[in-house]
Amino acid sequence: MKAGPQLPALARAHLAAKLSDQPLQSAQSLRERFPELAEPGACFITLTKQGALRGCIGSLVAHRDLAADLIANAEAAAFRDPRFPPVNFEELAQIRVEVSLLSAPQPLPYDSADDLLCKLEPNVHGVILSVGGSRATFLPQVWEQLPSPTEFLSHLCRKAGLAGDCWRHGPQIQLYTVEKYKEETP
Repeated sequence: MKAGPQLPALARAHLAAKLSDQPLQSAQSLRERFPELAEPGACFITLTKQGALRGCIGSLVAHRDLAADLIANAEAAAFRDPRFPPVNFEELAQIRVEVSLLSAPQPLPYDSADDLLCKLEPNVHGVILSVGGSRATFLPQVWEQLPSPTEFLSHLCRKAGLAGDCWRHGPQIQLYTVEKYKEETP
């Protein structure tokens, strides 16, 4: 995506304006400046502070144009991630913004737990795990902290509120890839 490298700065500018009560850049103005952002798209916004997660929220499937998704998910990651207090203006200068553009999730057929392990590509695949009404995802970047497929899947099960070995019992698995754009420094 041509505008990809600019996405973290666009998200940061939106958050800075929101935190300082300045006029917000609308999704429409982003679409006018970057026509490719008018296309349907799904993104995750990840905020880190001194290398630690500070907020991460996004869309798994495209349900609006990418400009609107970028703005909505930047706000959600900064102000509505239930794991963290809302970001404040002073803190924003210490936060690194990363934008991940997601491909459409694809179901992964597999025959057994061992087959599932063999089909996962660490550092490439984002994984959505579903069992009944429980669902969770890890972006491909999570492989950096959990490089073992068994450990990755066990943590994903627990994130979904399930037993750590749920991946051994036939959950629905979907895979996706990302185009990742991040600020080098906050």
